[in-house]
Amino acid sequence: MRFAQALADAASPLTLGRFRQSFEVDTKRDESPVTIADRETEAELRAMIARRYPDHGILGEEHGRERLDAEYVWVIDPIDGTRSFISGWPLWGTLIALLRDGRPLLGVIDAPAVGERWSAQVGEPTRLNGEPCRVSGCETLTEARFYTTSPFYFAADERKGLDQVMEQAALVRFGGDCYGYGLLASGHIDLIIETGLEPYDYLALVTIVEGAGGVISDWRGRPLGLDSCGQVIAAASTELHRQALAMIAAAAR
Repeated sequence: MRFAQALADAASPLTLGRFRQSFEVDTKRDESPVTIADRETEAELRAMIARRYPDHGILGEEHGRERLDAEYVWVIDPIDGTRSFISGWPLWGTLIALLRDGRPLLGVIDAPAVGERWSAQVGEPTRLNGEPCRVSGCETLTEARFYTTSPFYFAADERKGLDQVMEQAALVRFGGDCYGYGLLASGHIDLIIETGLEPYDYLALVTIVEGAGGVISDWRGRPLGLDSCGQVIAAASTELHRQALAMIAAAAR
């Protein structure tokens, strides 16, 4: 965890140094945007990992995968929320996870533009800037504060379940990317449902949500791993998680 914190410390000045500055934005094959800040930051983090733990594997959004069959694998997203980053919105973050035998061992969400960092490791409570934090414990969808990054990311066959959840929830908001999961871990959001995520988008979130007392899984209730399909649901309680899963499953039928 100390090394994961050092990675986040190293990423912060690299990303903040480019934030709200002029730079070129490229479009990747999947039509998502990427900047020099994404690429430079990931390159630096990978170099740090290689120097400290040369036998560890690495999976990153911008520079691919190395030794994913290793016992320990680092999973990094230098800027989760690049669309927010390029538009000057401060709710983006650097994601860092460490897996052991494919299971999340620790995670970090660092949101340097707002000075907040969530971190957690298996068996320990989630911390926000060093202080323990906790989910709200909300158990009822009709009382839940619901977030998703964007409803436009959902395919037509996925949208029906999303719409039903949004109709039932007490409050619905969009945006946030990884920042929303930090807010969930701190008790401000109760439910998040997303689709189309990659391992570097969600693996750092697992220990953070669970360490704060929440539940996170795919849409079928299965644990998240390197091979998950990218459909993610996180909730502030087991009961709320169950209700949302049931609604999604019923809509799919």
